[in-house]
Amino acid sequence: MPTNLKKTLVVGISATALFDMDESDRIFLESKDNDPDNAIEAYRNYMLKNEHIPLGPGTGLPIVEALLGLNRYQQDADSPLVEVVVMSRNSPDTGVRVLNTIRKNKLAISRSAFTAGETVVDYLSAFDVDLFLTTSIEDAQKVIDARACAAAVVKAPPNSHTERPEGQVRIAFDGDAVLFDDESELVYKTQGLDKFQTHEDSKQDIPLKEGPYANLLIRLSKLQERLPMRIEYSPIRIALVTARSSPAEMRVIKTIRNWGVYVDEAFFMGGLDKTKILNAFNPHIFFDDQDIHLDRAAKTIPSGKVPYLSASKMSVLPVVTVLKSKD
Repeated sequence: MPTNLKKTLVVGISATALFDMDESDRIFLESKDNDPDNAIEAYRNYMLKNEHIPLGPGTGLPIVEALLGLNRYQQDADSPLVEVVVMSRNSPDTGVRVLNTIRKNKLAISRSAFTAGETVVDYLSAFDVDLFLTTSIEDAQKVIDARACAAAVVKAPPNSHTERPEGQVRIAFDGDAVLFDDESELVYKTQGLDKFQTHEDSKQDIPLKEGPYANLLIRLSKLQERLPMRIEYSPIRIALVTARSSPAEMRVIKTIRNWGVYVDEAFFMGGLDKTKILNAFNPHIFFDDQDIHLDRAAKTIPSGKVPYLSASKMSVLPVVTVLKSKD
């Protein structure tokens, strides 16, 4: 059992993000509507009756499988490269089906938390979680507001399964309000594209401030350093997919350089739809802050929405619905 996680990338994931639990959720919600006093009991009976029937794959399963596969390069038995913790609002009793499915899928997951309806957010720091994937908007918002770690609300699983290069981990990130803070995004939303371009070009030598996923990107970079090959040949492949374009791209490149991290691919889309690029890169997961991009991508790519801070002005600005937008 690994005990030293200081250099380990730790992913916390809810059972509903890891596996498809739509049917069990439907049982609970229907019971809650028809017989609220007995809804929990109806859910428990359903889960116990079906605890030996494996759950289907959820949105987060591809990235979990890919990340755990990196442990083949582990050199220190006490310090894995990646650790995954299942964090569920199921009780230990109803969680047996989740645990059975983990075993059936041969996932090397040894740690779990079952909280019987209570939020799991309070336990993230106890497990040293760097990334939390969930289907709960409320839980993800709490994590982002507390600046505890990176967090995303996963979209529904893609309509189809696609093969990716074996042995690789492929992750795609948006830029503003994801890797970087939302300061520049606010300039665009409140002053328009021309002001945004001028603002970013004039500040190209001033690094962007860290956003909610900056530390995760840095942790992935540290993880690459523990692998036994040159970074150019690393099985971890990272792409930046942003609607920025020239002359606003230079500040992004210089910021990433300033952080000392390596990004394999960068796409400055200039307002074009990101979906075709994402389908070509074919990541195990894509992180963005805007539904306009995520709803398209999620049809074919596992995707997660990064919430804004509740205190951010981005939370109250009108949603941009036109395609040819900055981001």
